[in-house]
Amino acid sequence: MTPPPLPCVIDVEASGFGRGSYPIEVGVVLEDGQAWCSLVRPAPDWTHWDEQAERLHGLSRPLLSRHGRPAREVALALNHHLRGRAVHTDAWAHDYPWLARLFDEAGLLPAFRLHHLHALFTPEQAAGWDDAVAQARVALGPMRHRASNDARVLQHAAALLLGLTPVVPRGAALSRRRDD
Repeated sequence: MTPPPLPCVIDVEASGFGRGSYPIEVGVVLEDGQAWCSLVRPAPDWTHWDEQAERLHGLSRPLLSRHGRPAREVALALNHHLRGRAVHTDAWAHDYPWLARLFDEAGLLPAFRLHHLHALFTPEQAAGWDDAVAQARVALGPMRHRASNDARVLQHAAALLLGLTPVVPRGAALSRRRDD
């Protein structure tokens, strides 16, 4: 019998928390371990910036202006990679509004469904979440604090709780086609 697939996981880094915050990086890890990540160039009216958040994620607004992709390009790429999928996050209450802001700016609707990772777990499994995340960080080794790396940690932790074998392919990345 084939084991169930690992959950598809998304992580969003943002300009801060609360009203006016917006996505600055989105990372995804698919069921097979392939990853995709992109910086998001802030839209002209996206002005909120939290210095404390910048210290955490290490991404400056000037860096995003130079290297980020426009919201529409990122939203199109997310729809390309995630079309029809159930996509899981550990921070639904934050990631949902940030993704909504991205897709609103892009003038698009998501082609995927966003769910909280904890919906996959029994209460007993959910109680072990913090320990599973710590184990995943140890197993995956040191990584930069980036959205796709965080998504990989979350997927690995979910696999541990669900009794699945985590997939950690080296260098597995989805295409970064410009027409995504």
